[in-house]
Amino acid sequence: MVNKNAIEIKELTKIYKLYEKPGDRVKEAFTKNSEKYCKQKCVLNNLNIEIKAGEVVGIVGTNGAGKSTLLKIITGVLTPTSGTVKVNGKTAALLELGTGFNPEFSGIKNIYLNGSMMGFTHDEMSAKIDSIIQFADIGDFINQPVKTYSSGMFARLAFAVAINVEPEILIVDEALSVGDLKFQMKCMDKMKSMMDQGITVLFVSHDINAIRRLCTKAVWLNNGNIQSYGETNRICDMYLDYLKIGSIEENTITADIESPELELRPFREGSKDAVAEIQGVRIINEKHQKVQEFDLFEPIQVEVYYDVYDENVEAPVLGVALKRIDEEYICGVNTLLDHIQIPWKKGRNKFIVSYNNGIRVLGGKYYLDVALFDKTATVAIQYWAKIIEFTVTADYIGEGICIIPHEWRE
Repeated sequence: MVNKNAIEIKELTKIYKLYEKPGDRVKEAFTKNSEKYCKQKCVLNNLNIEIKAGEVVGIVGTNGAGKSTLLKIITGVLTPTSGTVKVNGKTAALLELGTGFNPEFSGIKNIYLNGSMMGFTHDEMSAKIDSIIQFADIGDFINQPVKTYSSGMFARLAFAVAINVEPEILIVDEALSVGDLKFQMKCMDKMKSMMDQGITVLFVSHDINAIRRLCTKAVWLNNGNIQSYGETNRICDMYLDYLKIGSIEENTITADIESPELELRPFREGSKDAVAEIQGVRIINEKHQKVQEFDLFEPIQVEVYYDVYDENVEAPVLGVALKRIDEEYICGVNTLLDHIQIPWKKGRNKFIVSYNNGIRVLGGKYYLDVALFDKTATVAIQYWAKIIEFTVTADYIGEGICIIPHEWRE
């Protein structure tokens, strides 16, 4: 079961035809030439993905990325323009709750109606009817026409039907906010139990922390394309970085400071008025290896290389500022505040700031600003913004910006 594919998607494309007027659709249907009366919008573009049985896969992306369209194609509500989708197993979907319910039928009749739409026989649904009624918990209204239900009762019955038919594949699209608090808790308990039993789950949500908590893998859809697919926290970090800066192309800050010749370049005199110049920065791990990706608890040190041209500077200050990819200022330290003197001899100098307990920020992309100041840390001898970018990796162990050391006790 572990190696079996629950869902196989190959070269899947979905294109919608958008007509300005209803009559344009008729004109296009009966025209003898190839003239088009519509605009085409590609919602899904040549998707290829395999989802193993038992995996819980979250799907993230902005509005219009193609998430709901993908789920509707998988469940058979929509047909693809091209490509194939193979689903291996009985599927229950929580898309638009109550789709297919007949408002004139009672709750009981609608349970059987929905069961037949899912491919279950009358006898099979009769075996499940008690658990569905008990889960919905709407009392005697189960025998009343659905059109008399409140929106909450309607959602409870729809959810109860979808989640109690013992599917092999469960598909959920932003449908967990139904009913009151106790019912939401019951829904989550049921879903979690299904996941623990090895049910394959596709889960769409704008709640990234829910994706982190529930899913073993994640897919990032962007403008109808699979931007990335893999381990949940890494994908969520990448997606959140994208939301912070609004661009994939800007996700990389380039700075020509990582060449191996950094320490080998000979010292050169600066211009007449030059005082000092920062030459570059390296991030080093415990094995003295240069890194650009590391765990939030991994000890690292930042090596700053700078050339001094004028030794007659009293008590110069070195500062290092940590900022998030969206320029959120996380933490700045400098040698004035820490009462440290930096070396200041003519020629090449190096000074190190160590983060022995890790950098403690949550996963994502960050960068460093590095600066040399006068003794008051007010006048910048040189300020180099975004001198180096790096990625912090983190398990889902907290929310916000950073992890503050803490302990729990009674």
